[in-house]
Amino acid sequence: MSKEGSALVLFSGGQDSTVCLAWALDRYERVETLGIAYGQRHAVELVQRRVVLDAIRKTFPAWAQRLGPDHEIELGELGRISETALTRETEIELTSAGLPSTFVPGRNLLFFVYAAAIAYRRGMNVLVAGMCETDYSGYPDCRNDTIRAQEQAITLGLDKPFTIETPLMHVDKAGTWAMADALGGQPFVDLIREETHTCYLGNRTLRHAWGWGCGTCPACELRANGWEIWHGDKAPASPG
Repeated sequence: MSKEGSALVLFSGGQDSTVCLAWALDRYERVETLGIAYGQRHAVELVQRRVVLDAIRKTFPAWAQRLGPDHEIELGELGRISETALTRETEIELTSAGLPSTFVPGRNLLFFVYAAAIAYRRGMNVLVAGMCETDYSGYPDCRNDTIRAQEQAITLGLDKPFTIETPLMHVDKAGTWAMADALGGQPFVDLIREETHTCYLGNRTLRHAWGWGCGTCPACELRANGWEIWHGDKAPASPG
C-alpha cells in the first residue's frame, strides 16, 4: 500500500496507543508521537513509552523509516486540580456521578487541544488516539460523539481541516490483540506484552501472560480478559 501524508499519535506507552501507533505507521509516510505528563499515578508509562519507541525502531525497520520525532509536554496543573484515582493515591471506586474514580475530567479534551497545536506547527492535520467506547470504563471523553465534536472545534478554532482517527473506537480488547497480531505478527504481540504499560497503579513487578501489571485494577482486568478471549484455544503463553 502506498504511504502518504503524516499523523501525530497521542502515545502513552500503553497497549491501545501502541497498537494505534502501529496502525498509523502502516498508513502514513511520516508519523510523530506525543507523550503527556499530567501528574499521573502510573508515571512509569512515561518511561515505558520511550522503551516501546526504541523497540519499534529496532524490531520493525519499515516502521522505523517512517517514525519521526517524539514530543513530550508537561500538563502538571491538570493533575493538581484533579481529585481522581489516577492522580492521587486513593481507592479506585465508582463515584456518585456514576463514573469510576479514575476519570480525569477534561483530560482527553486538553490532550487533543495541545496535540493539535503541535500538529499545526509541524504541518500535520491528522491526530491518532486510542479512545474506545466498546471495552472501556464509561469515560465521556472517550465517546465517539465527543471526539467528533472536538474534531470540529479544532478545525474551526485553527481554521484548518483536522481529522481525529480513533482506530479502536468500536474494537473490544480481544479485537485490539487481534489487530496487533495482524499489524506486526508475534514480534509485535510480544513487544506489547513485555514493554507496554497499562496498569493504573503503575505496577511493573507482576508478570502475567498478557504483560505487566497489578492484575486487579480495571485497566489490567480489561487487558487480561481481552487476552484470554483472543488467545482462545492457542497454546497458553508462558508467564515468563
